[in-house]
Formats: sequence, structure tokens, C-alpha cells
Amino acid sequence: MRVTEDGTATPRVPGSPLADTVLERLTATYGPAADPERAVALRAYMKDVAPFLGMTTPARRALSRTVVAGLPRPGEADCAAVALRCWELPEREYQYFAVDYLRRHVRHCSSGFLPVARHLVTTVPWWDTVDLLAAHVVGALVAADRSLTAEMDEWIGDDDLWLARTALLHQLRYKERTDTARLFDYCLRRSGHQDFFIRKAIGWCLREYAKTDPDAVRAFLAREQGRFAPLSVREALKNTGAR
Repeated sequence: MRVTEDGTATPRVPGSPLADTVLERLTATYGPAADPERAVALRAYMKDVAPFLGMTTPARRALSRTVVAGLPRPGEADCAAVALRCWELPEREYQYFAVDYLRRHVRHCSSGFLPVARHLVTTVPWWDTVDLLAAHVVGALVAADRSLTAEMDEWIGDDDLWLARTALLHQLRYKERTDTARLFDYCLRRSGHQDFFIRKAIGWCLREYAKTDPDAVRAFLAREQGRFAPLSVREALKNTGAR
């Protein structure tokens, strides 16, 4: 970890020849594909969270395939270096590339990668990166090492709403492996939160789990519905046949 001038601790970028190659190819490939007019619209749509190059998702992912073509499988240090260096670039599409890269290779990362994921979640945060990191990266790390649930227990109570949202969403893809008691407890712990993104996440994670066990979700909400915002309840009960 390194400490910046404002006292914030951030992960050090590991040395990685593979990351050097990826970033060289990435910037050379993405830059010429920029569409300034689309970039303005995307930046406005994303509430000015970051500048954009202005690429559509299909075009960006097609270019990404050319960036990584023929390259070896990365190790954990390579993943960290690619992600952290992409996060240092201003345009949002570079962070999208990093998220896709991590989704593909997170199975090669240990629990020691969680501080990097935490940095990504809390740096230039918005739903477009946080939600994918929560479900596909943080969730995968916790599934592989259940001792990391202790970290999730801390994140759910954090003042940073994006850490709390990540804790709520990290089990989104677990289905029958979901720790139901923890899921319901997290929802209750943040039930009084005033922010839209937390209220929406509560409804989303409950709705997703309802695909696996709708009776459990309906029973939970019947018992605790008065503690949740109407938005959370509506989201949770979508497609369950309940109102």
C-alpha cells in the first residue's frame, strides 16, 4: 500500500511486463476509436462521473479482444497492475476494460486481491463499474475464500455507500450457495439508508435471491416489510407474484 498526500492508502501498482504490453496495446487501440460527439452524451448520461472516449459496448469489446489476442494468462500481480493502471487513465472505457479483464481472470486471484477490488470500488465510483465489480469480482473472491465474509461484514456498515452497495450485491450470483441469513441481515442493517443506490440494491439482491427461493423472500418481507422503503419492496417482489 502507498499513502497519498491526502492520507489515503492505495494499493501499489505491481511491476508487470504483461500489463505494460496490455496498456500499450489498449491505449493505441482505444484512442483512435474515440467518438467525441458520443462521448459528450455518455458523460451526461453517467452524471459527469468521468470523461468518455465515446465507444459503444460492442465496439469496445471487439477492440478489447484484439488487445489481449495472443497474450498469456495473467497472474494476480498482472491483474492488479492492469486494473490499477486503467483506473489511473481518465476515460471511463479504460475502467470498463479493466472490469471485463478482471471478470475473466479473477479465478486466478487470491483473497489478497480484495484490497485492490476495494480501491476500484471506491475510486471514481458509480454503478456502471461498482455493480460488476461487486457481483463478478468481489463476489468471486468471497466465494473462493469464505473468510472474506468478515470483510463484507465491515463493508456493509461503512459510511461509503459504494462499499455498502458492494456488500449487498456480492452474493448476487450465488443462487443456492447464498448465505441467506447474512443476505437478510445486510438488508435489515441498511434498511433505513436514505440513498437511492442502497435502497435499490436491497431490492435487487432480494429479487435475485427470490429466483432461487421466492418463499423465503416473501416470508422475510412479510415479517419485515415495514422497515424497508417502498422502492426496496417493489424491487424485491418483482416477478414473485406477490404485492
